[in-house]
Amino acid sequence: MSHIQPLIAQSLGLPLRSVENTLRLLGEGATIPFISRYRKEATGGLDEVQIARISEMNEKQEELEKRKVYILQSISEQEKLTPELEEQIRGCRESSLLEDLYLPYKPRRQTRAEIARKKGLEELARWLMSQQQASVEAEASRYLNDAVEHATDALKGACDIIAEWVNEDAEARQSVRNLFAREAMITARVVKGKEQEGEKYRDYFDFSAPLSRCPSHRLLAIRRGEKEGFLRVSISPDDERCLTRLERRFVKNNSAASTHVAEAVKDGYKRLLKPSIETEFANRSREQADEEAITIFTENLRQLLLAPPLGQQRILGIDPGYRTGCKLVCLDEQGNLLHNETIYPHPPQNEHSKAGSKVVKLVSSYRIDAIAIGNGTASRETERFITNLRYEKEVKVFVVSESGASVYSASKIAREEFPEYDVTVRGAVSIGRRLSDPLAELVKIDPKAIGVGQYQHDVDQAKLKRSLDLTVESCVNQVGVNLNTASSHLLTYVSGLGESLAHKIVEWRTINGPFRSREELKKVPRLGEKAFEQCAGFLRIPGAENPLDNSAVHPESYAIVEKMAKELDCSVKELIGSKERIATIDKERYKTGSVGEETLADILQELEKPGRDPRSKVRTLEFDPSVHLISDLKEGMILPGIVTNITHFGCFVDIGIKENGLVHISELADRFVSNVAEVVSLHQHVKVRVLSVELERKRIQLSMKGI
Repeated sequence: MSHIQPLIAQSLGLPLRSVENTLRLLGEGATIPFISRYRKEATGGLDEVQIARISEMNEKQEELEKRKVYILQSISEQEKLTPELEEQIRGCRESSLLEDLYLPYKPRRQTRAEIARKKGLEELARWLMSQQQASVEAEASRYLNDAVEHATDALKGACDIIAEWVNEDAEARQSVRNLFAREAMITARVVKGKEQEGEKYRDYFDFSAPLSRCPSHRLLAIRRGEKEGFLRVSISPDDERCLTRLERRFVKNNSAASTHVAEAVKDGYKRLLKPSIETEFANRSREQADEEAITIFTENLRQLLLAPPLGQQRILGIDPGYRTGCKLVCLDEQGNLLHNETIYPHPPQNEHSKAGSKVVKLVSSYRIDAIAIGNGTASRETERFITNLRYEKEVKVFVVSESGASVYSASKIAREEFPEYDVTVRGAVSIGRRLSDPLAELVKIDPKAIGVGQYQHDVDQAKLKRSLDLTVESCVNQVGVNLNTASSHLLTYVSGLGESLAHKIVEWRTINGPFRSREELKKVPRLGEKAFEQCAGFLRIPGAENPLDNSAVHPESYAIVEKMAKELDCSVKELIGSKERIATIDKERYKTGSVGEETLADILQELEKPGRDPRSKVRTLEFDPSVHLISDLKEGMILPGIVTNITHFGCFVDIGIKENGLVHISELADRFVSNVAEVVSLHQHVKVRVLSVELERKRIQLSMKGI
């Protein structure tokens, strides 16, 4: 389908060659991260977002082409396909317009118009549409039969047919569609008797706004209220304006026949055309809201996955609690569980001294470098308790998000990792590992359970899953994966692998010991040349004999680096990290038909800082020591906080208590802000001012203006 590629290029404003090469590479089985990182010459340097959009548009256009083939075949079998209609269908670029063209030829169900046709009234409908100056009753009387006893029955049936014609007229539908696009209002009303039960949707009990300007979070909230049975929702333009347009198209004069046609137009609009277009716009607005919510969610997820890691250090993970105690786990540098137990420093047990001695002893015995505390129940109290203890050496204390830890602890992955431990221990391990390497741990959890979305359970789940999977895959490959320590679940997201090959790699590693080179990957059963090409550059082997095996330089480019080193009269190992030698390299000497400026620039950058982690360094945050409960908050207070979630309408900030506060988009800066992500990012440390506190609803309004 050669015409698809120019269409995609034009729509996305990209060079045709870039689109053609991208689709060719995708068709050959290349992954988006691989194409973006290692095929820049072919794509013209397209990034992952652009490549993903090309892929999505191509899929949509291919589906549209398949639909065209089906429609053309259907109309042809009815012997109603004209050259003009075929040209219209083949040239159609939008699915809604394509369906408009097909509507008159769709196999019909038992509609009122179809019943009238069976009674022989289609010719009467055509006569009425001609709108002649003649007696309508006299003409209708010619169509009386066993099924049609009176002229009024004949006229009613004929008008049903006209109403269907109005609904099926492509130009009429487009005219109404245009009015919907410009002027439609979305209206929500509370279902009578549901006022108290649906209290959380109070803002939408009597709501009306232009559909085109209704933000995605409102649309999703309204649709959720409708789905739960608390709201009645409608989308409608000015009916009179729509009818005026339709009458201008179908009503030709002031004859008696025209009066019937006008009534049929009105019936066709209200009974058929308007509900059809309303459904179309309801679906379209929902899709748009879904896309915006998914975009926000995926960007939040990206920032969460790329959160700063502490690195390979010994960690004490704590899942805090009151009555059930604080679950402690000691982890080694690789995140392996060394020890676990429970302490009870808080009410009702209040075993402060015993718990303190136990923690100090564990820190010493297991050479703990850092302590990770979950940010749930009893988090602040546990943090105070831990920081007040005296240790033999410096131990850093971090508060870590525990969103999704309970989901992980009850998952199949957790059961496979720790079959002999219960969910409380697994949850504490997850908290500890998140401090060491958030990416490696969070990929084990369903992204929807991590708590950084906006209405993620209301959006199209298939689209959400695809977008989230692409985001996880992108992050994993951006950071790179240690081939000898990565779990099979983490390896699943490496370019070109997948679940089956990831398990094969771990099995091979278990039997044969650590991989000594990337080349050894080819010994893994069923890992062929294509899979090796796709995954090798994203896998790292620290301490490998060939130092390039611990870099982002792809094996296909090793010969280039070896040539560079030879011409500089040094080894590859000596070249790596030597800024002076690298600065003398003339890229022009190493260009080939497939290796150009972009690839060589990437190689030299990687040689300068091989295996560099793109993530920043982890930082601690100290909350205000005077604030522990929502009741401690006072208007005007300025507090430190950390951004925990970003939405379309603002961001949520953890200020050290159970409830997060909202900084509305209008309170983010002393200027107009259209995109929240332009001002804040996930895990950003911020200063906020308390604007208001609703104790009953547990709502906190914050501001970042003028701070």
